Amino acid sequence: MIFRGKDKPKELTPLARDRLAEIVEKYLGDADDATRRIVTAVAGLLAKIAYADGHYSTQEEATIQKELSRVHGLSQAGVDAICGLLADQISHVALLGDHDWTRDLRDLAGRELRLEVLEVLIEMAVADRVLKHDEQTQLRRIAKALNLTQDEYNALQAKHRDKLSTLS
Repeated sequence: MIFRGKDKPKELTPLARDRLAEIVEKYLGDADDATRRIVTAVAGLLAKIAYADGHYSTQEEATIQKELSRVHGLSQAGVDAICGLLADQISHVALLGDHDWTRDLRDLAGRELRLEVLEVLIEMAVADRVLKHDEQTQLRRIAKALNLTQDEYNALQAKHRDKLSTLS
């Protein structure tokens, strides 16, 4: 044998993605599975956009709190628990692939809800009044993954033009 066997990594804590899903399940225990998966997907995608530039600002954290507070049935304790996880582990949540989240939204959410999610993600991206190239790239990719058109993305982004400048 050429290579020595690798020690298997000890997972003392669950992956950030799993932890996010556990928190949503705990605080939305009365909701059905589809609702919990949608909320987990939205929270994960918010983190992904918030951290697209490698920085998690106080404006972005406030935007996530505001958007999660809109979720019917999610208590303030649930919002705080999700935001606490993101404050501690946003890089782990954001840098994970988002295929599961976009698939869940495609499969479980109608077009209007997917458009609303994209609009919330755009709100996240412009929370600091600048739409950076990395954020724009992520948003366009997510829009496509949600089976939304470029025209739909452009229309939603146009709603926020007064709030931002674009950086390359």
